Amino acid sequence: MTRLHLAAACLVILLNSLVTAHAVTDDYQDARRLFTQGNYGPALDRVDAILAKQPKDARARFLKGIILTEQGKPDEAIGVFTALTQDFPELPEPYNNLAVLYAAKGQDDKARKALEMAIRTHPSYATAHENLGDLYAKMAREAYDKALQLDSTNTSAKTKLALVKELFSTKAGGQALVKGGVAEPTPTGPKLAAGESAPAAPAAAPAAAPAPPAKPAVPAATSPTPAPPAVKPAEKPAPRVAKDNDPQEEVLKAVEGWTKAWSSGDAKAYLDHYGPNFKVPGGQTRAAWEQSRRDRVVRGKRINVQALSPKVTFASPDEAIVTFRQVYQSESLKVSSMKKLTLVRTGGRWMIQQEDIAR
Repeated sequence: MTRLHLAAACLVILLNSLVTAHAVTDDYQDARRLFTQGNYGPALDRVDAILAKQPKDARARFLKGIILTEQGKPDEAIGVFTALTQDFPELPEPYNNLAVLYAAKGQDDKARKALEMAIRTHPSYATAHENLGDLYAKMAREAYDKALQLDSTNTSAKTKLALVKELFSTKAGGQALVKGGVAEPTPTGPKLAAGESAPAAPAAAPAAAPAPPAKPAVPAATSPTPAPPAVKPAEKPAPRVAKDNDPQEEVLKAVEGWTKAWSSGDAKAYLDHYGPNFKVPGGQTRAAWEQSRRDRVVRGKRINVQALSPKVTFASPDEAIVTFRQVYQSESLKVSSMKKLTLVRTGGRWMIQQEDIAR
């Protein structure tokens, strides 16, 4: 399946400019935390509660579209992002996410037009430019394949197809063409105050994109029926070796073990990092929470989780707080957010007692 960079900008988009009442903001933070933890149902409930109070809240609507996408409800997500493009035509991220969803459905022309609109609103939006290049590469590969089906002696088509395949094989170790991931919003993007009306939509549709070059300098496309794409492994530091009697190193080693268990799909090892007094989020029972995590952390799913630039502070000799940037990447989504773990020493081990979004 063709996959584009998914703009999960709900985690940062208009964070300081679209400020509503404190209660709504707190609800949004709760929804965002539940989403980052993979609790999509409760997160969606919180978002719907926000929208009942603030129907035009762009952050909540964007987050709803992301949640629906991750839940495998593309048609509903398309409806959410389409409405966002109508109400906030100056924001590129909803257009980009429409392109993701259209490409996944094989509607390449709609995906192309959505990306052109994203670029038109923000010419410096690198994610949309890369996605458009990837889309052209996919279309080129399919065209060359078709040319060879019609004329197997077409050496020119063979050469071009080989070039595209070679580029594909060197991109992210063979990762599928149009990737899923987070696209941070343009730093100079428009900011709307709460309740402010969005500007009118552009009067004219974007001009048709030029035909792709004969030898597109883009990552190669997937085959017409590709295998599920692999998650691009991020560069990882060397495995941490805890020093004897160094509490900070022991804490960091525990966090590293937690991310490795999550990434490997070992649900038992992952849950074993949570202490007996772990504060279960969302008012769930411990059993219900563990089952929801088993459903998300299972072998066979392509997941990569990293804890970047961790910082450790000690509330007491047996309680540590670790803040870091968590990067979660699956086949359809990449989320980067600040995370805070509270760990306590239990039975000689550092175990997670509380899990929060760092503010």
